[in-house]
Amino acid sequence: MNRHPRPLPAPGRFLRVDGVALHVLTEGSGPVCVLSGGLGMAWFDWDAVAALLAPYRTVVRFDRPGLGLSAPAPAAPTVAAEADRVAHLLDALGHFGPATVVGHSLAGFHAEAFARLHPDRCAGLVLVDGSIEDDPRPRLPRAVRTAWAGGLAGALSAAGLARALGPATRRLIGRAATVGSHPPHPWERAGYRTSRVVRACALENATYPYQAAELAALRTDRVLPDLPVTVLAAYDGSETAGQLRWLERQRALAAELGGRFAVAAPAGHLVMADVPESVAQAVLDLSGTGRDATAPFA
Repeated sequence: MNRHPRPLPAPGRFLRVDGVALHVLTEGSGPVCVLSGGLGMAWFDWDAVAALLAPYRTVVRFDRPGLGLSAPAPAAPTVAAEADRVAHLLDALGHFGPATVVGHSLAGFHAEAFARLHPDRCAGLVLVDGSIEDDPRPRLPRAVRTAWAGGLAGALSAAGLARALGPATRRLIGRAATVGSHPPHPWERAGYRTSRVVRACALENATYPYQAAELAALRTDRVLPDLPVTVLAAYDGSETAGQLRWLERQRALAAELGGRFAVAAPAGHLVMADVPESVAQAVLDLSGTGRDATAPFA
């Protein structure tokens, strides 16, 4: 019996962007589309969406610092830094023209910030069940929360809990955020048992309210360019007050951004796992003409 199985071969490649070795996958051909996952997510969460888009788009997937297979960054994340990271990653790949950016959950903040801070580089936005904070007001200094989060992540790792519980926690979150049954991905165990990923998840969670506040400030300082926007909301089919209220908040976000509102159903928060066709179609529908408008995934 082999007690030490060979490590999984890492797909894609590594590019140094802003001093950090980022794990990047590029597939397909055509106009460029960047896929960025929510808090703690990794490149493989987009597998099904990337496969559907690759015949029509050059699909770029990457892991933010510390997540997936990317190296950690020295500083905690900010909305502006993540928006710049997308621009600098595209530069490193040689894609200097406008790109469509798809942001899920927390990465919806980053996608919108990219459009506002780099208007000439953004061809369109798809916000997939994007995070919404109506009046973000962080109560503690940012340095306090980030120091606490880093310390907690370090303690968990030192106690061996990251290695023991990380993959199981990732699976539980995945099950809670989907309505379908999805087999575990091989990289869940390999990636989520590391202290690097635990720390990155802790820092993203700790800085969430500050990132929300940063985006709120950007909305007053930087005009959103005239580009197509789709807000794709997850709907699990229930009629609970919370679910219906969430749909209305997503609809309001679409109206605020001057975009189109669409519903992905039946789907939990991890829309790309439950109905990847809805995400891919939302990307293709941004142009509204030609082959993109023929609903190839219907």
